[in-house]
Amino acid sequence: MPTFEPTPGLRESYLYDRNVIAEIQRAAREGIYDIRGFGAKRKLPHFDDLLFLGASVSRYPLEGYRERCATDVVLGTRFASKPIHLEIPVTIAGMSFGALSGPAKEALGRAATEVGTSTTTGDGGMTAEEREHSETLVYQLLPSRYGMNPDDLRRADAIEVVIGQGAKPGGGGMLLGHKISDRVAAMRNLPKGIDQRSASRHPDWTGPDDLEIKLHELREITDWEKPIFVKIGATRTYYDTQLAVKAGADVIVLDGMQGGTAATQDVFIEHAGIPTLAAIPLAVQALLELGMHRKVQLIVSGGIRTGADVAKALALGADAVSIGVGALIAMGDNAPEHDEEYRKLGSAAGFYDDWQAGRDPTGISTQDEELAARFDPVVGGRKVANYLRVLTLEAQTLARACGKSHVHNLEPEDLVALTIEASLMARVPLAGMQAPLLDEIADRVAARLREE
Repeated sequence: MPTFEPTPGLRESYLYDRNVIAEIQRAAREGIYDIRGFGAKRKLPHFDDLLFLGASVSRYPLEGYRERCATDVVLGTRFASKPIHLEIPVTIAGMSFGALSGPAKEALGRAATEVGTSTTTGDGGMTAEEREHSETLVYQLLPSRYGMNPDDLRRADAIEVVIGQGAKPGGGGMLLGHKISDRVAAMRNLPKGIDQRSASRHPDWTGPDDLEIKLHELREITDWEKPIFVKIGATRTYYDTQLAVKAGADVIVLDGMQGGTAATQDVFIEHAGIPTLAAIPLAVQALLELGMHRKVQLIVSGGIRTGADVAKALALGADAVSIGVGALIAMGDNAPEHDEEYRKLGSAAGFYDDWQAGRDPTGISTQDEELAARFDPVVGGRKVANYLRVLTLEAQTLARACGKSHVHNLEPEDLVALTIEASLMARVPLAGMQAPLLDEIADRVAARLREE
């Protein structure tokens, strides 16, 4: 890829910078939209724009490692006779066999089991190694219905009905032909080597009334044992959450636009949906107004990277979070030691644009048997388990500092924002402008408006 050095005396255009120019030239040359993996790369308001107010005089902190701070969570308490009990509030998101290799899916199952949490199948069905190594496995039901069968629904511990995804809300998935191996083709009932685009909506319902019927059918199939999740991409979050609850969801999974994907249009990733930070308060408000907050659990995904992100999502009202990209990075995806091989794909280590290519040299996002054989699922699983432990310990550390004996006791009052945008989206005050001062300012503004 050519590089451009700045020339003295010349100014680069804000609207037509070198990246925009390069994309126009690529579009003119190829005549098709750009397809890539990963999530939004533009800067968006995020959890980094929030800070915790640790305890001091007005609040009493807990002594680290001496006073208990619990992390367990139960999902699916509304209707399911067998809700899921997890030891930590961090789950592994759905990533399909097709997008990921068989050994990579096994590693995710091993990691989740080791730390007492759940993993999720993703599109394309359930693999034997995934079920074998996952103590708690959530089965995704997507519009494509690839690999779906009632027997696997019954073998799962929960069902996640995917209506939307944060990276591409309103759009279907993509699986390029070079990732459709013999095994993927057989599981999905597809021709080998042919590009496939998943449907953007489920084939057997057109609205919330039909969704209610479908959820009831799924409960009947599974004898009312399994919790049923409904996953929505963060767009019209308030209304989508309320309608999903009224349709009978046990759990809402909310995926913000910082969520990743194996492959979709770049224009979708960067220009559809809303940030995770903005979506959480909308979902919580919807649940509160229905009297269902904490009765219907809320799982948040999309850009969760650190224990601080976990703690902030919980403080805003989530019951748990879900990670995808972070888990792949922990396994070793896009590792710098493979930079030369990534550059041969037109990418580079750390950029993650190559997931759709199916030639991942680490053996994680590929269906090439030789490449997949490079990846050790035992070692990969151990790395992801370590990462999950660190996320949990960091969240506990912040909760203790705020005087909380359970991470779910974190609340918006424990947070302040660094920017006006984050303050308005997260509905927490700007740092240094706590509630009494904000009320005073609002009264002054109102009085001035009345005078005018």
